[in-house]
Amino acid sequence: MKFTELNLPAEVQRGIDAMGFTALTPVQEQSIPLALDKKDVAAQAQTGTGKTAAFLISLFARLMSDKKTETRAPRALILAPTRELVVQISKDAMGLGQFCGFKIQPIFGGVDYEKQRQALHAGVDILIATPGRLIDYVKQGAVSLGSIEALVIDEADRMFDMGFIRDLRYILRKLPAFDRRQTMLFSATLSHRVMELAYEFMDLAEKIKVAPENVTAEQIEEVLYHVSRREKFALLLGLLKKEPAKCVMLFVNTKREAEHLTGRLQVNGFKAALISGDIPQKKRMRILDEFKEGRIHFLVGTDVASRGIHVDGVTHVINYDLPQDREDYVHRIGRTARAGAAGKAISFADEDLVYYLADIEDYIGHRIPSVFPEDSDFCHTYKAYKPVKKSARGRSAAKPGSPPKKDGAPRRRRPRRRPRGKSSGAPSGKDKS
Repeated sequence: MKFTELNLPAEVQRGIDAMGFTALTPVQEQSIPLALDKKDVAAQAQTGTGKTAAFLISLFARLMSDKKTETRAPRALILAPTRELVVQISKDAMGLGQFCGFKIQPIFGGVDYEKQRQALHAGVDILIATPGRLIDYVKQGAVSLGSIEALVIDEADRMFDMGFIRDLRYILRKLPAFDRRQTMLFSATLSHRVMELAYEFMDLAEKIKVAPENVTAEQIEEVLYHVSRREKFALLLGLLKKEPAKCVMLFVNTKREAEHLTGRLQVNGFKAALISGDIPQKKRMRILDEFKEGRIHFLVGTDVASRGIHVDGVTHVINYDLPQDREDYVHRIGRTARAGAAGKAISFADEDLVYYLADIEDYIGHRIPSVFPEDSDFCHTYKAYKPVKKSARGRSAAKPGSPPKKDGAPRRRRPRRRPRGKSSGAPSGKDKS
């Protein structure tokens, strides 16, 4: 089916043509006609199936059919679980809606607090937001959600996993009643929890399920190495020397391991960076830009920190730690082989995490080709990494009695000692009287 067959507003069709879209994907073909009839939609679709364009096109068409000349309160709201996903949706919205004349404002934490607040005060048509920062503005009275005509909840299952359900319910109760707005919900899985949300806050939603023929992309070459935990880093260096890669994402299961692995790569001459939730947003965006531009070759993170990151040029994904959630395996390796390109997914199964392998293979529907590495696959000479210990205040701990640092940081004080001799209080034990 072609987009020209949908009889969309001319401004929306011009945006579609400018983005180079011609034929609809399965999720677009099923969801857009329903949304154009102003029906609520609950759709199951994986990342990379065109769901973002599906809800943006539906949203623009609805708002264009009843375009208002002057408005300050937002007319549409798109909720997403991560800052990176908000940025990506905003970018797509700017492209598809470039001829519609809508004011589109991303709202997310960690950056531009006052700038976003001023934009809300000036008036916007479409909000694209993470729940936390949006609730902050709502409670301050900086924005009202009482005029929302259409709501989109993207990656609903991830919102449950990341603990956003209470925030989500708070926002939904600030909106007009479900029979006075249109709601579109997109999720990788329409689980019982997601459908409970649909039944409670949607108006007889039409359920759509677009199941891919293969859970993992065909262009991804998968391989798994059985290796002990102590030898994983040596194997990683050996594989990187045999197969040089310039755009690699490495996944681990804990933030502490992510920090340690990043440090080990850096001291051994690799251009690596850490992406974690507590890094300031400006720095996160700078790291991602450097990764996309090739100034950083290795990006290390956990599943939570790396959700919503879409970089078309990723050639390799390395599961340094095998994920404990089988769905996270699909999510991780989906960072490569994007936009029709080929990619490679390498996984390490150590003695602790190998027990999750059977569940992962059952979920993806095939066995991952496994290899027991030979001695030549390891790099036995590399620099050791010694992490700098941090004090309670985040500074490197100094030795007691050391002189002040050049930057003026105060030295640690010695505990005060009592003076020798008799005290002015009770008599000492030597006094026999």
